[in-house]
Amino acid sequence: MPKLKTKKGVAKRFRISKKGKIKYTTGGKSHLNSSKKTARVRSLRKSKTVDKATDVQFLKRMLPYG
Repeated sequence: MPKLKTKKGVAKRFRISKKGKIKYTTGGKSHLNSSKKTARVRSLRKSKTVDKATDVQFLKRMLPYG
């Protein structure tokens, strides 16, 4: 059985937590922040988790050794 390849684009954007949840950080916070509300920029700082079961299954297949 050959080694499985990791999808590098997915590996850069997502990571698997210790409990097996998939975490990611939101985009849209690197520039043009003066036009965005303070509460919006504050909420973009937090990392989020993927909740949809089909997306989790799909992403875990792309991260075989995560």
